[in-house]
Amino acid sequence: MNPQEILQAINFAFMIVFPNLALMGLGFYMKRAGKIDGNFIDTASKIVFNFGLPCLLFFSVIKSEVNYAEQLPLIMAGFVTTFVMFFGAELYAKMLIKDVRDKGVFVQGVFRSNMAIISLSVATNAYGVVGTSVGAVYMGILTILYNILSVITLSRTSQSKGLSAQSRDIVIKIFQNPLIIALVSAFIYKGVGLPLPPTPITKTGQLLSNIALPLALICAGATLDIKSMLGLSGVSMQASIGRIIIAPLLAVLIGVVFALPPVQFGVLFVMVASPAAAASYVMAKAMGGNDVLAANILAFTTVVSMIGMAVGMAWLRVLGWV
Repeated sequence: MNPQEILQAINFAFMIVFPNLALMGLGFYMKRAGKIDGNFIDTASKIVFNFGLPCLLFFSVIKSEVNYAEQLPLIMAGFVTTFVMFFGAELYAKMLIKDVRDKGVFVQGVFRSNMAIISLSVATNAYGVVGTSVGAVYMGILTILYNILSVITLSRTSQSKGLSAQSRDIVIKIFQNPLIIALVSAFIYKGVGLPLPPTPITKTGQLLSNIALPLALICAGATLDIKSMLGLSGVSMQASIGRIIIAPLLAVLIGVVFALPPVQFGVLFVMVASPAAAASYVMAKAMGGNDVLAANILAFTTVVSMIGMAVGMAWLRVLGWV
């Protein structure tokens, strides 16, 4: 490997991660400077979740030329990686995490990544429209699995409902989730073989799609809490190590075992190596888990994982795997 190829790999990693960090930094600055407040963040986040991201996912799928049968190895690799992380974290928590309110939060912090915002954005930066399409399919399927596993691991601390009631609630939430509705609708639309919608509808959808990832990253940066991030407890640091070190290494191992082609390998890596999901905090709080611990894991991994993703993608690029 000559120096020029190494520099090209570093430049590739820098280019796919820097835009995300820059937009998050802008959000952090705007919040601290008083240019935006909590109400703006809440409203903007709802716009992204309910309109922007669904449009992005829907139009990415129906306009793509991706062969979905060829993505089966990637989906299987995602399932294997998720189950290994989940059951490994469960075993670790059972043996070494004492407080019952910390156990489920720890497990969720380890296995659940921020696919919808961070991962999808990095995949788009790395591979363009193809990265968005492949990432959208992966995210749509794995999001359902994430929600089911989160309910299972957090159910031990919920005080208000039994497991059956929690499971019923999560099934309802899955079918009401705008992202999943958009993806399922897109798969049906494309499967039936319908033509693209009329130009006015397509352009409107594209405009909404264009605001999704930038606005989501600005909101993510605005919600960062440096004090919480630096006030890491032992359990928080253990979960963060699982998310920013163990998970990416496992993704590389699984990618090699499944012999994934470069784009799928890269998508698997960025989907697994991203920070803890923002939804992990919301779910932990709602189900009686240690929400402070969840917030600490979220804050720390949001910053550090971005650096890890850049380093990882650079090395994988040098090896010719992505």
